[in-house]
Amino acid sequence: MRIDAVHATPGYAGFFFDDQRAIKRGARQDGFTYDGEPVTDGFDEIRQAGETLIVDVELEDGSVHRGDCAAVQYSGAGGRDPLFRAEAYAPVVEGPVAEELVGRDASDFLAIAELLEELQIEGTRLHTAIRYGVSQALLAAAAHDSGTTQTDVLADELETEPATGPVPVFGQSGDARYGNAEKMFIKGVPVLPHGLINSVEKIGPDGEVLLEYVEWLVERSEELGPEGYDPRFHIDVYGMIGEIFGPPYDRDEVVDYFEALEEAAAPYPIQIEGPMDVGDRADQIAAMVELREGLEGADVGVDVVADEWCNTFKDVREFVDAGAADVVQVKTPDLGGIHRSGQAVRYCEGTDTRAYLGGTCNETETSARACAHVALATDAAQVLAKPGMGFDEGYMIVENEMRRTIARREREQRLANADEVTADD
Repeated sequence: MRIDAVHATPGYAGFFFDDQRAIKRGARQDGFTYDGEPVTDGFDEIRQAGETLIVDVELEDGSVHRGDCAAVQYSGAGGRDPLFRAEAYAPVVEGPVAEELVGRDASDFLAIAELLEELQIEGTRLHTAIRYGVSQALLAAAAHDSGTTQTDVLADELETEPATGPVPVFGQSGDARYGNAEKMFIKGVPVLPHGLINSVEKIGPDGEVLLEYVEWLVERSEELGPEGYDPRFHIDVYGMIGEIFGPPYDRDEVVDYFEALEEAAAPYPIQIEGPMDVGDRADQIAAMVELREGLEGADVGVDVVADEWCNTFKDVREFVDAGAADVVQVKTPDLGGIHRSGQAVRYCEGTDTRAYLGGTCNETETSARACAHVALATDAAQVLAKPGMGFDEGYMIVENEMRRTIARREREQRLANADEVTADD
């Protein structure tokens, strides 16, 4: 079915853009905002409203299919594309992008999505947020055209066997790391709580605050979790472990600290995201390889998760090839087209690295649902509950999208099996 039109409407995302460099340099929190001047290009304030560009792809039958352009909370940091301003990019989507799409067959999802990856405007590739949002709309249009689910479209294009049950959801607490964690325990969330440990105050000068928090997680999980609950703790420290045990980063001290974290989390597994941020991709990979070797040598069973400097599909490949992480975050808006996230998850197959299909609190319900289909199509190790930092809404959106898709696929399979039996009779 032919694409007839492409429309773009500026809107709001599910959270905020934050100047990570300014926060790491000690910007003081003032209520929900921060005092001080931004230091990352494009920011007017250290914290400002998240934006999205709503993309509508209209097909010749009059149906309209939506995707939302979104960028991560910490835009412009760690090698990512600059701050995304929806008003500035709307003419790009309705102009050069629409010119490339109109008249194409909606069923050619992968070919069109790859075209967008290579498209350049005045010598510059499209912002990752544009590739992300437009590809979501194209995926929805392809599913409509084929009369199937987005999961099935992706599975066919990526040559995968979809998951038969919901992929484990990773809950994100934001700064409400106690109250939101308790909500997660009550709902039996499999991976939690993220924690947002992005300052010395939150981790402690010697890491003591985080250790106490992990001990609390164990205690409350056993008090509030459902029968048989076996959570996996996942803490994002935004490089702060490297900060307090350095600079320069001291591997031996970090290994000792990880051993303490493992003991605090027992009997549950724990994984630490972004243990250090050394300033560029090559050095980050080297530091994480060195840390994993140190952990293995000391028989410390804490998994390391790659985030900073692991943004593009190429970055994911390099982290995986180097064995730099037990888990690699596929940060969906940073990879551009949504199919790229699926390809990145697939790249982890057959390696020692598990794929965490992540993203950001600063997305929308539309992009979150699209990512749920990527998770199912590729059977990722875990998928982020998003958008927002309230937890409940994002968990509902992602978990329910997976459940309704699985239920639909099971119904369709039962009908197909019944038709085969009838035909045989």
